[in-house]
Amino acid sequence: MSDAPYTLEDLRYLMQTLRDPEQGCPWDLRQRFDTIVPHTIEEAYEVADAIEREAWQELPGELGDLLFQVVFYAQLGQEAQQFNLDSIVDGLTGKMVRRHPHVFVDGTLYGRKRGAGDDPASDAINQRWEALKQEERDSRQATSLLDDVPIGLPALTRAGKLSKRAARSGFDWPTHHGALDKVREELAEVEEAIERQHADSIEDELGDVLFSVVNLARKLGVDPEQALRRTNGKFERRFRSVEAAVRADNGRMEETSLEVMEAHWQAAKAQESSD
Repeated sequence: MSDAPYTLEDLRYLMQTLRDPEQGCPWDLRQRFDTIVPHTIEEAYEVADAIEREAWQELPGELGDLLFQVVFYAQLGQEAQQFNLDSIVDGLTGKMVRRHPHVFVDGTLYGRKRGAGDDPASDAINQRWEALKQEERDSRQATSLLDDVPIGLPALTRAGKLSKRAARSGFDWPTHHGALDKVREELAEVEEAIERQHADSIEDELGDVLFSVVNLARKLGVDPEQALRRTNGKFERRFRSVEAAVRADNGRMEETSLEVMEAHWQAAKAQESSD
């Protein structure tokens, strides 16, 4: 047995073996494109979780799990004679070269690179990037700016992409003040729906509030998904502190008054601020 590290080719062979009709794994043989999607989403979130926790020793393993998803899709594509890992790599590399003309000056990977005196402005780079992406959308004969915003994205992330895409056409407020006013307007409509006790209207108006908050985040340069993940972490830390404080008093959460729990919450919040 060799001690040499495994390579991408070894991974490709592994995947082919797992899908071999005679020698393969029954679970892997049952899979289709659609059945793997939930695993892909889960692996992507586990990568994000490792990074947020700065668990750098875990990150290579999580990235490997995510890479395996790509290799799995490539194997399915090869079996269907639609695409394979090589065509995925070729398409990706070509696209990145096209989108970075400020780096790959002559439009080829190993051609002339940008020199030290050719430093372009970042705004120009971003504009060129978006123009190239628009050209790619046009080549796919898209009928709307929103056509290629994936439906399967988390709702908060998709809301951000939808509003950003719409803003490129000028459908946007000049400053964040308009977006902030829209949040206030939608909150007022939630209150009206609650007063009418109309369940569908309440859900609809709450959705409008969330979408308007995403718009405000975009105008302020904040990633709404990241902001909410950060708040989730903050809530979890503080709630765990409340639980620990209640246990220290030999109490149980369900038997503790809201006033006591709020006091523990404020103590946890103050502790975080001092830290």
